[in-house]
Amino acid sequence: MARTATATLSSPYCILHRSSFSSKSSFLPLRIFPKTPSPPTFPRIYALSSNDIKVGSNIEVDGAPWRVIGNYVFFFFALILFTFLFFHIIFDFLFITFRVGVEFLHVKPGKGAAFVRTKMRNYVTGNTVDKTFRAGSTIEEANVFKEAKQFTYKDGVQFVFMDLSTFEEYRLNDADVGDKTKWLKEGMDCNLLFWNGKVIDFELPTTVQLTVVDVDPGLKGDTAQGGTKPATLDTGAVVNVPLFVNIGEEILVDTRTGQYMSRA
Repeated sequence: MARTATATLSSPYCILHRSSFSSKSSFLPLRIFPKTPSPPTFPRIYALSSNDIKVGSNIEVDGAPWRVIGNYVFFFFALILFTFLFFHIIFDFLFITFRVGVEFLHVKPGKGAAFVRTKMRNYVTGNTVDKTFRAGSTIEEANVFKEAKQFTYKDGVQFVFMDLSTFEEYRLNDADVGDKTKWLKEGMDCNLLFWNGKVIDFELPTTVQLTVVDVDPGLKGDTAQGGTKPATLDTGAVVNVPLFVNIGEEILVDTRTGQYMSRA
């Protein structure tokens, strides 16, 4: 008499399956049940304290992302302490996208509640507003992320960036680009900032290589230790360069300061 056995089987891509089979050489076919694909996951959003905001933090206030550019924090205790820090934050406020700069001023002249006074710039309109937070209050981290895209061309008043793997295009208007346009060159890789599926800003490379198209000719004997002269680059930007730099030369420029770095 043939004996039977029961086994529980599984595979990396199927659910558990219980099957009985005979000790004879033949087996019943086993049906495989693939798992249902899991839904995509997104980075976890954390709650931050207004005292713990760091450079590059993304925070959300009332449903909109903001970046802080000017901030003053006042603490009222027995001692006096002044500390200046500079931050670049993105956070949400009143469903409007803002870029804000942060500068912290810690003051302890007496007793009382601490607060953070912040100056913020609207991503969309460019307007600035003042906002006050209680020190230590909870602020939600904003779901802002970066993706590398290539600036391909300008279409009227729009700057077109492309994802080189999908060939999908993303567009920013003149007002969105602002004075960054003087460093933009076709074929340049940049970081686009996304929030809620929309492009809200972009970041230039720290260093760009550009061509000098107009400059006074260098004089014999000019050296790197000499003075400087204004030079017009192929993007329209004007920077001060050493006296020995001539038309047609490639130079490196720091986009954060707009200063000449070296020959390319």
